[in-house]
Amino acid sequence: MEEILKKVARGDLSIEEASKHLKSQQLEQLKDFARIDLGRTQRTGIPEIIFAEGKSSSDVADIAMAHATAKGFALVSRAREEDAEALTTRLNEDNDFNVEYNQAARTILVKHRSHSFEKRGKIGIVAAGTADIPVAEEARVVAEVCGCEVIKAYDVGIAGIHRLAAPLEDLVKEDVAALVVVAGMEGALPSVVAGLVDVPVIGVPTSVGYGLGGEGVAALLSMLQSCAPGLAVVNIDNGVGAGTFAAKCVRTCSNSPRKIERKT
Repeated sequence: MEEILKKVARGDLSIEEASKHLKSQQLEQLKDFARIDLGRTQRTGIPEIIFAEGKSSSDVADIAMAHATAKGFALVSRAREEDAEALTTRLNEDNDFNVEYNQAARTILVKHRSHSFEKRGKIGIVAAGTADIPVAEEARVVAEVCGCEVIKAYDVGIAGIHRLAAPLEDLVKEDVAALVVVAGMEGALPSVVAGLVDVPVIGVPTSVGYGLGGEGVAALLSMLQSCAPGLAVVNIDNGVGAGTFAAKCVRTCSNSPRKIERKT
């Protein structure tokens, strides 16, 4: 990249040609099984997230370390304990990196000790029940890596709707850019929340419940059929999708002129 920029400065390379060279360098081939997209953050605002399912622990470690070495961090989703162990073993002799394994979220964050994530704004994450926390935690980890400050409110489902009022009021006062609302069973909580707030709500159905609802289908259909405006819905158990969508809401807000202050 530095050599290309020097050529542009000398007039040996046009801006259009330099752009083509830089785009071609954004993809790094790793052995014969993976192509790491190092330029994804610059293009989309969201870094590459390594999906561990279907990969061996050795492959996960190779990809994560290549990404962490190049970018200062790597995030792995749907990770197993053996994936974390493989990465920890690789780093036993390298004190420059930390490995953080979140068992509930099934995520691994490999981070250089000097790396920090710039915070662009706030989001809230609301989980209906304790059984929904793993998906909520996946969304939290992803959103934080994408530059969000996350405020949590867990176990506030509609079976005891009085539990929702105080946390929701606090989230609104914190001026969050978006709310991620995670719910299983009949998945009613996102509709309730979307009818009470003036920020985007991202509904996440979970595979929690009885019978057909236990597969998350009932919650998904309920959220898709909601009449509450301002509610977007991601796939069943898709904390990654919810976290990244919320992060894009934050980026949009941070890139826009300062909004009008809410009246109290």
